[in-house]
Amino acid sequence: MDLLFTIILVITSLLMILLVLLHKGRGGGLSDMFGGGVSSSLGGSSVAERNLDRLTVGIGVIWFASVIALGLLLAYQG
Repeated sequence: MDLLFTIILVITSLLMILLVLLHKGRGGGLSDMFGGGVSSSLGGSSVAERNLDRLTVGIGVIWFASVIALGLLLAYQG
């Protein structure tokens, strides 16, 4: 069981790094390299940016839950 949560933690950590780098910052970031720089001139965020935000939050929740679960498993294992 520890191995499962460790694998989930590693995968979600790598995904979080990738997703945070894809977000558009002040200078555009890596999202401009993949065509994310095209946005509407209405001042709102694009649909792709909102979906990226939702995906980042979802992966973050899974990451947080796996950290808590792994911590509890290791604390009560001994």
